[in-house]
Amino acid sequence: MKNMENVPNVEFRAPNIQKSGVEVLDLDIFYNKLSQCNFDPSKPHRINYFCFIYITQGQGGHFIDFQYHTFQKGSFIFVNKNQVHAFDLDSRPQGKMINVTEAFFDSILTNIRIPLFTPTHLVSSYLPVFTLSDSLTETCDALLLEIDRAQTPANSDPLLIQLLFSSLLVALARERKSNTEHLSETQAMRFNQFLLSIEEKFTQTREASAYAEMLHISYKSLNQLCKLACDQTAKQLIDAHTILEIKRRLIIDNSQVQEIAYELGFDDVPYFVRFFKRHTLLTPSQFKEYSKAN
Repeated sequence: MKNMENVPNVEFRAPNIQKSGVEVLDLDIFYNKLSQCNFDPSKPHRINYFCFIYITQGQGGHFIDFQYHTFQKGSFIFVNKNQVHAFDLDSRPQGKMINVTEAFFDSILTNIRIPLFTPTHLVSSYLPVFTLSDSLTETCDALLLEIDRAQTPANSDPLLIQLLFSSLLVALARERKSNTEHLSETQAMRFNQFLLSIEEKFTQTREASAYAEMLHISYKSLNQLCKLACDQTAKQLIDAHTILEIKRRLIIDNSQVQEIAYELGFDDVPYFVRFFKRHTLLTPSQFKEYSKAN
């Protein structure tokens, strides 16, 4: 994808999301507002909220963290907070965009008992797009309509919105293949804590043993949990996030290699370059040039 430099970090500013933490927006309305955007949504940009896109008509592709994922009618697209994504504005599919704040997710987990929303985009087998069955499509349509109605000024009810959105998450979770569905609730919670800890602490340490200490479990237990959850070691997940963040900063922030190395906790720039090349087969500079050309 071309011209990927100087891409903004995007905060969602729609009025509804400030009130309840979730907004359901017709893609047609989104397209009509494109001229008001201070950035190009068809170019990669990092978001600080969760974005779900439900396709009701059309087909195309969505760019998420340096991968192009195809979609079709009935597809549901998941974009996690801090991920980099870009819209397909050539095909302009029809559907809904659901934007959700992290605070809204936290309130759901506090008030309502639902399966954990695990940020498994760090897991190599994770697929951010899946196609709904006919029955789930009907459920999804009905719940999104009720969420939209519950956000009107006359009917605004935060708890009702939480209940409706929780029902949508549960319905999607039942059909969507999950890396953590075979884990116990305790195991899923601990795995979720580990992945969140990586995002928060990876600039401070990339040692799996340090994360095991944070979680108050042994290094062996952490590795067993990760292998059970996604057939990857704890170290592989830590390194996967580190590489992903390096790519993001190379492309989005247009940062220099030395600057990124120091920001991410690498004291030795040559080692940083070797680390990146070991995982990608390219140096950071080569990756940057390759991204500009594609």
